[in-house]
Amino acid sequence: MEITTRVTEYTVCALPEDHIDADIFAITVAYRGHGLWAVLRGKRCLDAGGTWWWEPIPSERTDEWKAANRFDEETALRLAREAAPTVVVNGWTAESVLAQSKEIEKRHGLTPS
Repeated sequence: MEITTRVTEYTVCALPEDHIDADIFAITVAYRGHGLWAVLRGKRCLDAGGTWWWEPIPSERTDEWKAANRFDEETALRLAREAAPTVVVNGWTAESVLAQSKEIEKRHGLTPS
């Protein structure tokens, strides 16, 4: 018997992994079988053009939809990395969250000026 190990999911985020808000800004790259990967944020799926769509239930995913929303691993990771800085949560980007964190730390003397 051969034991196998495989990666089935990546997390891509513009915030550091230890940032309190990293999970809500994260993009997931998930293996969907047959060598294909999906780029996800919650129930939304990124297409090759950079548009987020609601991911239909499996029985409603047409071949056309799959062709636009399933990628090889390298492409999926590239698309996720490109999309990560554009994620907006309640009007905040990762960049604005990091800037606010630095300002708060500076104000409270938690980091050098």
